[in-house]
Amino acid sequence: MRKSLGIVLTVAALAAICGLFVNGADETTLNGTAACAKCLLKETDTCQPFIQVKRGDGVINYYLVQNSVSAGIHEVICKKIKRVKAKGIIKEVNGKMDFTASQIRLF
Repeated sequence: MRKSLGIVLTVAALAAICGLFVNGADETTLNGTAACAKCLLKETDTCQPFIQVKRGDGVINYYLVQNSVSAGIHEVICKKIKRVKAKGIIKEVNGKMDFTASQIRLF
């Protein structure tokens, strides 16, 4: 009984550690301003929220991937720029930075 309990606990601990590496390893926090690439920048054909972050002398635009977290932000930032703090995963796709948000906080 003790031996099987030890095996079960070891397997559970390994699964939890692997889950941390898979789910949270690349999560990043962005502090910047959010706007719409179509409505304000006239950069895209469809509405596309993005977060602009200052890096050194330049800026980087992180385009939000549509999910349940980013779904409601467009109505707030459509014609206005808002300060935001967001957590999520950054991925470069075809030369542009996509950001899959797990949390967005508007200021």
